[in-house]
Amino acid sequence: MKKTLLLLTFLAVAGMSSTSAQAATHYVSGFGGVSWMQNMDASDTYQYATGGSIPAASLYNYSSNTDLGSGLAVTGAIGCDYGSYRLEAEVGYQTNDVKSAAYYNNGVVYEWPTNAANTTKTDRVAMKGDVSVLSLMANGYYDFDLGSKIELYATAGVGVAQVSWHNVNNVTNVYQGEDSAHNIVSPGETISGPVRFVANPDPGFNAHETTLAWQVGAGIAAPIADHVKLDLRYRYFATTDFTLADSGYFGAQNTNLSSHSVLLGLRVDF
Repeated sequence: MKKTLLLLTFLAVAGMSSTSAQAATHYVSGFGGVSWMQNMDASDTYQYATGGSIPAASLYNYSSNTDLGSGLAVTGAIGCDYGSYRLEAEVGYQTNDVKSAAYYNNGVVYEWPTNAANTTKTDRVAMKGDVSVLSLMANGYYDFDLGSKIELYATAGVGVAQVSWHNVNNVTNVYQGEDSAHNIVSPGETISGPVRFVANPDPGFNAHETTLAWQVGAGIAAPIADHVKLDLRYRYFATTDFTLADSGYFGAQNTNLSSHSVLLGLRVDF
């Protein structure tokens, strides 16, 4: 299904670009800039238990909120300019480091120790790894002529995106002290010794999921040479809801991703 949507996106752009081809100016463009991914919320696709007949109150329902911070975004496109409007096919890539996360069970946040005495705690844990998005979009533009060949424009697009997680995990492991039998006790249980913090040796969670995506934006372009325009734009990018595969710690999770970007680039007519 998703491969079909990808093919349809290509065919739609090719078909639109061929319409009135003799009256169109063709161009290529390239952009780079800063992307701010919004915090990503994820929740279990269903409640589950570890087994046996247990009360409903003991069912697990995990969720999380992940801070992705800022990162890099780049795009490249080929299109047709029909005067007041443009159509193009665009390939985009953005990547952002995973900064921190909060984890919940049935809406109750897990508190992480911050000192060896276990007397202070935090709702968020430091994370490592990154999340990236590779997208293929069909975009439309409407240009407003401001004079002197300066254009103000609005844009919207639809397409597909592959969202990838690379080595995502907690920065540190938190070990509680031992009980009277010298067993390591789990977080949240009564401890008889100090908390111990060690670097997390686990390389982390890796996954790739493909979903539909859309974007809207606005920008301004001005000529800097014959057939060359300097282009500054803002873009809001978002995916539809998709299911993230079982990480081995949580079950399958429903989530989505969105970002704000500021991009600077060149558009070259040919």
